[in-house]
Amino acid sequence: MSAGPWALIVGASSGSGAAIAVQVARQPGLHVFGMHRGRYLEQAAEVEQQVLATGRRMVMMRGDAGTPEGVARGADALLATAGPRSVKLFVHALASASVGRFITGDKPPLHPRQLARTFEAMAHSFVYWAQALMERDLLTPSARLLGLTNPLTESLLHNCGAITAAKAALEIYVRHLALELGPLGHRVNLLKFGTVMTPAIRHVYTPEVLAQLEEAHRRINPAGRMCTLEEVARIVPSLLGEEAEWFNGATIDFTGGMTLRLLDLVLNEQGGPPASGA
Repeated sequence: MSAGPWALIVGASSGSGAAIAVQVARQPGLHVFGMHRGRYLEQAAEVEQQVLATGRRMVMMRGDAGTPEGVARGADALLATAGPRSVKLFVHALASASVGRFITGDKPPLHPRQLARTFEAMAHSFVYWAQALMERDLLTPSARLLGLTNPLTESLLHNCGAITAAKAALEIYVRHLALELGPLGHRVNLLKFGTVMTPAIRHVYTPEVLAQLEEAHRRINPAGRMCTLEEVARIVPSLLGEEAEWFNGATIDFTGGMTLRLLDLVLNEQGGPPASGA
């Protein structure tokens, strides 16, 4: 076991989870215990190397962190590695979900198994992990539990109904856990940010579609560009200090105003009628 606090990050092999793992190892200097399903082995190895280069420990465990069984195995391994009262930060960065429509469309509608899996991975497992951490006395005093979300509950995107509903459930879980864990000194919050370029997105889309995606976000975001993984990661250490202790049950808006111009774009910049003065 290593002295010093740890960060537990599920979904640590790529994307926001990977970026946060590297950042919190650098600042404030946490050891990192990560879990991933093994889909991005090269990226997972790179994350491990970057964390180790900071002088901190890195344990990367392969397993499904989105099921009760996977949570139990991961929490047991974490306890054996780090010991009790060692986890300063828990980040839930799982992105296992099904896309599709509920009823209409050319493809078959979402199956109950797809809905159940999406909710378990992206919402229910946050509760499973909170329970497992408490049952094993793994949290340090004033630990931080952080979920990740997006603006889809504000502006809907076709084929993403299951994801949006799961993120809405996650927000309610965070608020209730904040209420339950607050008297114990812990803080539970959500970090909301817009689209970032991840290995998964680069793998799914062609370069032409990626260019269209970046152009769309240039027009949507007031800053004129997409947010970066590094920017998302850099905000996390600021949530660990005493100055952020009053954040609890909060959905912290880190979208850069992503949804502010959507109506203006539809009515004024895409050939629609001008907005009325009423």
